[in-house]
Amino acid sequence: MKIVILGYGKMGHEVERIALSRGHEILYHIDTEEGWNANKEAVSKCDVVIEFSTPATVIGNINKCFDINIPVVVGTTGWYDSLDEIRKRCEDEGHSLFYAPNFSIGMNFVFQLNKQIARFTQQYDYQVEITETHHIHKLDKPSGTAVKLANDVIANNSNYESWKLDELGEKTLKVNAIREGEVFGIHEIEALSECDNITLRHEAFSRKGFATGAVIAAEFLNGKKGVFTMDDLMN
Repeated sequence: MKIVILGYGKMGHEVERIALSRGHEILYHIDTEEGWNANKEAVSKCDVVIEFSTPATVIGNINKCFDINIPVVVGTTGWYDSLDEIRKRCEDEGHSLFYAPNFSIGMNFVFQLNKQIARFTQQYDYQVEITETHHIHKLDKPSGTAVKLANDVIANNSNYESWKLDELGEKTLKVNAIREGEVFGIHEIEALSECDNITLRHEAFSRKGFATGAVIAAEFLNGKKGVFTMDDLMN
């Protein structure tokens, strides 16, 4: 495939490395508005855009891809308040979007286990808490991965109606967010009772897992229309 990378930071560099290793071609990597405007016509000839920018620019980037009818894989988080609006445009106009709070295959397995823990803890009176730890450069807080974990607990455990950052309350799931060093990503789901403690933990050792998942998602999206997530890919 011919790929354009939007957002050429550390993740963009790793996506490029993985894409090339899987036999794809990188047409451009674009990190500024000027870069987009200068290469817009050429971008319109690519097969897919892989987007890893910032929460402040991601919505504009998705809409730019829709404007020129190019499929887009989005790895940026912190924009899901606008998901319904983006989904509607994608479906109404026949575009192609693949988004995920976390592209790691291992983390997506943990998402499935988290749903099972949520159902178990409702039945057996455990208190659930989520903690995520990331590097100090991460802009959104909590992480999109932690938000998905929290929402999945709420959907599968009627003891919780909402989640809050660093705050515990009645029917409120507490989500802790820690920023330190150069941590790639640690997510922990803790279930505590009077008798014992159950902890489900995922730790990323590098960006390779995220980048590999994003490139696989781009391969999956090829030729498809609509909105897709890692659930579609893994199923």
